[in-house]
Amino acid sequence: MQTGIAVFLVLVSTCHCLPFYNGFYYDHILNNKSGNGNGDVIHFNGVKLVVNTPEDALFAYRGGNITLPCAYHYEPDIGSARRLRIKWAKLHKDNTKEKDVLVAIGLRHRSFGEYKGRVYLHQNKPNEVSLVINDLRLEDSGKYKCEVIDGLEDESGIVELELRGVVYPYQPYQGRYQLNFHDGKKACEAQDSMMASFEQLFKAWEEGLDWCNAGWLIDGTAQYPITLPREPCGGKDIAPGVRNYGERHKRLHKFDVFCFSSALKGRVYYLEHPDKLTFQEARDACIQDGAQIAKVGQLYAAWKFVDLDRCDAGWLDDGSVRYPIAFPRLNCGPPEPGVRSFGFPGKDTKFGVFCYKMS
Repeated sequence: MQTGIAVFLVLVSTCHCLPFYNGFYYDHILNNKSGNGNGDVIHFNGVKLVVNTPEDALFAYRGGNITLPCAYHYEPDIGSARRLRIKWAKLHKDNTKEKDVLVAIGLRHRSFGEYKGRVYLHQNKPNEVSLVINDLRLEDSGKYKCEVIDGLEDESGIVELELRGVVYPYQPYQGRYQLNFHDGKKACEAQDSMMASFEQLFKAWEEGLDWCNAGWLIDGTAQYPITLPREPCGGKDIAPGVRNYGERHKRLHKFDVFCFSSALKGRVYYLEHPDKLTFQEARDACIQDGAQIAKVGQLYAAWKFVDLDRCDAGWLDDGSVRYPIAFPRLNCGPPEPGVRSFGFPGKDTKFGVFCYKMS
């Protein structure tokens, strides 16, 4: 036992431990692979690593490219180049989890998951470590962390990316309040969309969206936007706003769902055809034209971003019949722009059809 104690005392007395701080200030940081190039210990006293990212959110469209700015510097300037590790990650909605996007050391880098082949570092200026994302997807919207790691110390900044898009309420053919959270998520994805966030719904409400049925949002809450207060929609004496049912059981509770879609790579068009078509005939007609029958999210995106305007009802992929009006006029529905819906008529009923063709 005495021998063990003696060994322990020797280890403690000979330990030359470097101080560690749980922030971005440091005094004695080892960075053997830079500095004088000889692998010697290099000391920096009172040096601060600073990472700069924009405070305001960046906006983009699906299918486009975006650069998320990030740069770093030392205070005071240390002059010589350092061997750093750069890490970009996408934060989860609650900011407690993150998903790796790209890691780089010097000229070597690695991208991960769905970002493989779509991301790289933009380093045109000294100390710049910006992230370029190509071919933006709906799920790319969110917050990204730029982390600069120097030895034991690291510092990071956050960049928020928002996709411009359109929010729309969705009901399946069974009718109102038929979707639990998981069904709602699948329903949006099936229509070339994703479940909307509260921020996206709130922006849509500011732009005039009014819907009296509660719908799921990506955070697991059920909410609905009201611009014209009325009795069946929370009461006519309550101010306009987004009504909130709060967080609900994702499997047991059922509502509608709010979906979010963005700009398209291709185009949506009303197929000029000599005859009206059943649902199956409509599908086949689009295929014969080198296209596919359009999805609900694609029709909304075309209405929102290219002012698609057609006063003829047409079949869509989910079996619903709708038509987009960008310029309201007589005999084309209400006086406001929007996508009109005929619901889900029998599939043997005859209408036109909206097709989607990649550019």
